[in-house]
Amino acid sequence: MRTFTKLFLASVSVVLIANRWNAPTFDPESLKGARVLVTGASTGIGEQMAYHYARFGAQIVITARRELVLKQVAERCLSLGAQKALYISADMSSESDPDKALSFALDQLGGLDYLVLNHIGPSPFSMWDGDVEHIRWIMKVNFFSFVKMAWKGLEALEKSKGSLVIVSSLLGKMASPFVAPYTSTKFALNGFFGSLQHELAMKNSNVSLTICTLGLIDTDNAMEKVKGKTDVPAYPAVDAALSMIVAGATRQPEDYYPWFTFYVAATKDWFPSITRYTIRNSYTYEP
Repeated sequence: MRTFTKLFLASVSVVLIANRWNAPTFDPESLKGARVLVTGASTGIGEQMAYHYARFGAQIVITARRELVLKQVAERCLSLGAQKALYISADMSSESDPDKALSFALDQLGGLDYLVLNHIGPSPFSMWDGDVEHIRWIMKVNFFSFVKMAWKGLEALEKSKGSLVIVSSLLGKMASPFVAPYTSTKFALNGFFGSLQHELAMKNSNVSLTICTLGLIDTDNAMEKVKGKTDVPAYPAVDAALSMIVAGATRQPEDYYPWFTFYVAATKDWFPSITRYTIRNSYTYEP
């Protein structure tokens, strides 16, 4: 049995390496003039994605809740080389704001080549306390608004042979303590957009859909939450942002950052007892 397991793991590794070697080459020029909407772009990963798109010479619309911060990010995008950098304040828990933000981008850019859905709502990093209303609210922000914006954007992306980029998390593939509301939204994202990915392919759609799986990223918000509660290493937001942009531009169905998150997600069901033990002992709990 051990020999079989080793052979199986070796075979998976060979396939993964071959796929990486055969992956399409990223052409930075392909993003010059591209019409891009990035949500959750006032800080963290979304902000870094906006800056990367700007350096590639894209036309960008960014959205988040804080208008003043968005203005500052847009100004920097212009200084970095964006052909256009516009912003609109939007609250993704609202029934109307997701539509408003997408309509603004379509009107101002005359279409859309990349729709990057990255926003998340704040959620405590703690044991679940039974707050069902918070789960209802965060599902509106982290899931339903994604679905609404994706549906509204598909027609424009179909016309431009564009790309839909969904920013998800390793926590959408394997559960961890302290994040029950958040991880439930990421499991929902992976399920819905995984299904939509199949449907688009079956319809021979022009739209590519990339689902991005991220490990712990060193954003200020994430670092503040996990401080003193875990020793899981964090990885640079600037690199995570570039990885997802490249995956979307080369029309990859999935992106994993850091790279080994694929193995973590793939092997969790092969060694469930070890996985559970590792997860529970990666966090500190003080009643």
